[in-house]
Amino acid sequence: MKFLRLTSVFISFLIVSMAISAEPSERQAFVTALVKAAIARTEQNVTYDGSYFSIPYPNGDVPEHIGVCTDVVIRAYRALGVDLQVRVHEDMRRSFNAYPSKRIWGLTTTDKNIDHRRVPNLQTFFARHGETLAVSSNPKEYSPGDLVTWMLPGNLPHIGIVSDKVSAITGNPLIVHNIGAGPSLDDMLFSYKITGHYRYRPQN
Repeated sequence: MKFLRLTSVFISFLIVSMAISAEPSERQAFVTALVKAAIARTEQNVTYDGSYFSIPYPNGDVPEHIGVCTDVVIRAYRALGVDLQVRVHEDMRRSFNAYPSKRIWGLTTTDKNIDHRRVPNLQTFFARHGETLAVSSNPKEYSPGDLVTWMLPGNLPHIGIVSDKVSAITGNPLIVHNIGAGPSLDDMLFSYKITGHYRYRPQN
């Protein structure tokens, strides 16, 4: 009887150990896929255009030949089956006052056509449903797949994804973003004031 109890305990321990060891592997696989999807965006010919469009829901997107910085993030996650249009809209619908839409744009309700394409809304969503990480001047603090936001001159918010590639000159991780000339991979992590540092790896 004692032997059976010990065997049962050992099996339970083994199952838990396997689950724990598999979890980091699954997280790493997600990060690898996200970075790959982000870098793939730099191979697309996209004209910078932040015009308002009425788009389908769910899985709505503006015309594929245009986009802004948020669309790089949205499209990279969507390549992995994560629809930020739906996730942001549903979270805003439940907790509208947690988002800056009223304070910044004077809105009183959600708009599934544009809410997810605004940097401040993505910042709020990632802070609520992901990890908020320290803003650091140490490039090693920024890991592949992390999301970084900046404030550009003229109070223009910006967002990009940390890649797994590093500048041979500065040692800084290269960033996938669209600052005006289409999606690109650049050494610009510390070129502007960083306003946020996030990590979002959804569980489902």
